Amino acid sequence: MRLLPDIPEGRPSFRLSADEVDTVIDLLCKAASETRMVVTDGMLEVPMTVHMRKRMRRLKSALGLTNLEIVGEFELLDLSNADPEVLGRIDVVLRFLHQFGDEEAYLGVECKRVGSGDSALNHRYVAEGVNRFATGKYGAGHHWGVMLGYVIKLPAATLVVDIDNRIRKAYGEDSRLESLTPHDASLDMKTGRVPQGSGGHIIRLIHVFVDMTPASQATTESRAAAGPSMGRED
Repeated sequence: MRLLPDIPEGRPSFRLSADEVDTVIDLLCKAASETRMVVTDGMLEVPMTVHMRKRMRRLKSALGLTNLEIVGEFELLDLSNADPEVLGRIDVVLRFLHQFGDEEAYLGVECKRVGSGDSALNHRYVAEGVNRFATGKYGAGHHWGVMLGYVIKLPAATLVVDIDNRIRKAYGEDSRLESLTPHDASLDMKTGRVPQGSGGHIIRLIHVFVDMTPASQATTESRAAAGPSMGRED
């Protein structure tokens, strides 16, 4: 039996090995590559993410990964009070075998559309994505979290610079993005450390940017014509 290291921060079920993190990235990127083939003009985040989860589960089954479960729209509850309010619903949650039985232990993935020169989308990526990890709304006390950027406007390099600037402005220079070796099926990958709450805890976020440019031609008219099947943005 391998003993976990004795460190003061967090719980054993919150910690993930490098192999586990790499497995998640591999599933996300391969699923995104397949999802891109079915993405349509103007498609929003929710239907993209549903396609992603379906493909991740198929890949998991094909690879015979029995120590991992994948769920979506995962409901987050504040157990410290009697309030019935739901804190939020994270887009994708992956839980490894050593995390089963602890509902607060998981690796959360928040998905957001981004685009080169699209200030509104890139703002949402930080303000409604990264910030949910920074406030502890998602991944409270966790060592890792994942932001999945659906890139609908290239080049990826310029939008990553924009997002890095926004993160440093919001959370300080220590939160700057650092390069990771990109997965073959990604456009780029970064990592950064974000302070979570006021207790001194730091959560490390992995930013994975994937190609969803078939959705790039969204217009008000095309969304209206497509109706509710286009999905919503969360």
